[in-house]
Amino acid sequence: MRHLTELAALASQSATDLAPAIERAVGMVRTTLKNGGTLFFCGNGGSAADAQHIATEYVVRYRKERRAYAAVALTTDTSLLTAAGNDYGFDTIFSRQVEALGKPGDLLVMHTTSGNSPNLLRAAEAAKARGMSTLALSAKGGGALAAMADHCITVATDRTDRAQEIQMCIEHYICECAESEE
Repeated sequence: MRHLTELAALASQSATDLAPAIERAVGMVRTTLKNGGTLFFCGNGGSAADAQHIATEYVVRYRKERRAYAAVALTTDTSLLTAAGNDYGFDTIFSRQVEALGKPGDLLVMHTTSGNSPNLLRAAEAAKARGMSTLALSAKGGGALAAMADHCITVATDRTDRAQEIQMCIEHYICECAESEE
């Protein structure tokens, strides 16, 4: 039961401390969708799974029937990921896709627990070069990505599992807010 008690305490703290940052992220997502932009999601490991999960919520639905939203997980195409990794290096697996698909008015959402993954930092650079907005969900102080992203929500924990659990709750809330616009 300690797991749930610790998670509940962090969730409560995050709800209080991060509320303004979360509402700003809600605004970024709503603006992107309202203006016909695409949401792009990326991350590594468990954060890659979270990116795929939340992209699906936008395309299919989260809690209510509504139009499909344009959302892409940059973590899903194994041929592309392995070709970019092999030909250009692992640090380019997301930036190469952003260069190909991103445009002004789109939003790149990066899931991370360290904020220091080179492939996410390069993706943020590529997004800025394409005129895209960037949103990071991080922990462990935010890392280098906190300073690079247009906006960063940093969960106050050094635990990877707790960060990912809270980040997914935040992402679900943002998606629910986007759906409320329909």
